[in-house]
Amino acid sequence: MYHSVDECRDDPYLVTVTPERLRRQLAWLRRRGLTGVGVRELLRAHAAGRARRLVGLTFDDGYADFVEHAVPALLRYGHTATVFVLPGRLGGVNAWDEKGPRKPLLTADGIRAAAAAGMEVGSHGLLHLDLTAADDDVLTAELTESRSRLADITGRTPTGFCYPYGATDARAVAAARRAGYGYACSVDPGPLAGTFALPRAYIGQRDAAGRLNAKRLLHRLRTAKGAAGGGGADR
Repeated sequence: MYHSVDECRDDPYLVTVTPERLRRQLAWLRRRGLTGVGVRELLRAHAAGRARRLVGLTFDDGYADFVEHAVPALLRYGHTATVFVLPGRLGGVNAWDEKGPRKPLLTADGIRAAAAAGMEVGSHGLLHLDLTAADDDVLTAELTESRSRLADITGRTPTGFCYPYGATDARAVAAARRAGYGYACSVDPGPLAGTFALPRAYIGQRDAAGRLNAKRLLHRLRTAKGAAGGGGADR
């Protein structure tokens, strides 16, 4: 789980990795014979029993720097990824991060450029709202209207959804399923873990080789525990 890729010293929410750090992390995957892919591709490979050397890579919030910095690095090392975007904030900024800094978000052209480069485009809702606190009308709009707008932009109805802030509850999970998505990503959904609440591991600027190894092991243990508890095995 990535967010922004940029040179940024002011990063109170720890959502930014530098382009150089991302390149090193992607090279680390490659050296281990692992290939980063979007979540849609990962789930299809998992269902076919061929996901052993694949790693799902996701970029939340749809920052403009995804096309500028992340896409070239991904392609350089033979990876792809899913970018979760906000069609209700096209060309806007991350206004939900009160402490800043302000970061520009992808425009419609930027979203199309990401798709043309082979990246999966998924929905992050319209406005980056906590769906567990949204009323029924807002919840429905965030899920269904964002999906419709992205279909208009890219010409392809998105398969994936990502809960803003990773905030997930049974009501939001049910709504994502009703909206027609094939999967949804969370962060650490606990007993809700499954196809519509996929757990992910946060990756940040401090994650060099040793920390990446540790996080890979911890994520395996966490997802194995979720499967044993009946939460679902689609990862």
